[in-house]
Amino acid sequence: QVQLVESGGGLVQAGGSLSLSCAASGRTLSGYGVGWFRQAPGKGREFVAAISWGDSVYTADSVRGRFTISRDGAKNTVYLQMDSLKPEDTAVYYCAAAGRSSESAWYLSIYEYEAWGRGTQVTVSS
Repeated sequence: QVQLVESGGGLVQAGGSLSLSCAASGRTLSGYGVGWFRQAPGKGREFVAAISWGDSVYTADSVRGRFTISRDGAKNTVYLQMDSLKPEDTAVYYCAAAGRSSESAWYLSIYEYEAWGRGTQVTVSS
């Protein structure tokens, strides 16, 4: 019912910045939590950051202080601003939308999300 499209990925040097966008259509994102996950080759899908329906924000330890998640309700878009990028940040980045959940750590579980984008590649060179 809600469709998501990521954009903004690309190649960047270590220490550089990149901004990802997650644009939604079909429904407003105001009633959803939105998470960003990433997946490197041969690895599982890793939680990066999330913003709740109440605008609480959560970030993984590996990116805290470097990545910032935000939403623009008027544009129905969620952003992930990535600064001080490291080669280990290289992955395909996905955004996903979750309905309201009673689980306190809902944002960590891929199973809490009901819609996913197709991903955008981020490559950080050394």
